[in-house]
Amino acid sequence: MSRPKQLLPTTMMFLFAFTCSAQRPETLLIGPGDMLQVKVFDTPELDEAVRVTDAGIITLVLGGDVQVSSQTPAEAARNVEKALVNDHILLHPQVLVTIAEYVTRKVSVLGEVKAPGAYAINTTRSVLDVLTVAGGLTDLADRRIVVERYGTHEKVPCFVSNEPDAALNSAIAVNPGDTVIVPKAGIVYVLGDVARPGAYTMTNNEAQITVLQLVARAGGTNHSAVPSHAKLVHKSGDTYTEERLPLSAMQKGDHSDLLLRANDIIYVPFSYLRSFAMQATGIAGSIGSAAMYKF
Repeated sequence: MSRPKQLLPTTMMFLFAFTCSAQRPETLLIGPGDMLQVKVFDTPELDEAVRVTDAGIITLVLGGDVQVSSQTPAEAARNVEKALVNDHILLHPQVLVTIAEYVTRKVSVLGEVKAPGAYAINTTRSVLDVLTVAGGLTDLADRRIVVERYGTHEKVPCFVSNEPDAALNSAIAVNPGDTVIVPKAGIVYVLGDVARPGAYTMTNNEAQITVLQLVARAGGTNHSAVPSHAKLVHKSGDTYTEERLPLSAMQKGDHSDLLLRANDIIYVPFSYLRSFAMQATGIAGSIGSAAMYKF
């Protein structure tokens, strides 16, 4: 009884690489200028290295022009196989396409970073690396950033935590040609009888802030304040809506703390204004003279 024929080591390595490439989804797409290595299983004479043209195609010696731009290497391999079949070169080709060299593309970093601009990278980098190259986040940055993918324009949200382990574990990859946008954090206001009235950015690690946290950042209420008559004003476009804010009960632990939204205004009245019902638009009008404090 004859022994089964064993695969040659090179063939086994090729099949292993082919299987791994099929199982691991690619996020970095092929683009103009990239150098591709095309390997045809069991037909080494068809192997070749080709560069993607500005039109996004590769020209094979046998098989002609094949569109590969904005595709994963696995998708490009399927298109090469179709071209070889359509041109009657092979009946059942098995093709592996790998990116041998990425053309240097720039990643654009916009918004609240210390050095916004376009930076040349030729391989995938973590979003933390890209932000570091751009000087890091500013004091006004929102940690909820967005990465727009090159080619597909897919928008991928990413939260850059201030906790080292969380930041390293959740950091997404940024590809050459991508755009990273760091928006400005929301601003909330506390006015009236507090130690440091003014505007404050929502720059804590959760990109959120509560009523008690904001009042604490403003130095707390003064002795002459009347927190039981505090007001919370919501701004939506040019419209202001006012509601009673149970600040005194919150400070005593008799009422749950509330999350604020960007552009919310807390007004804590003075004791001598106890009987004065201040309108929401009047409260909002005093924002312009409020100083900005950063902590």
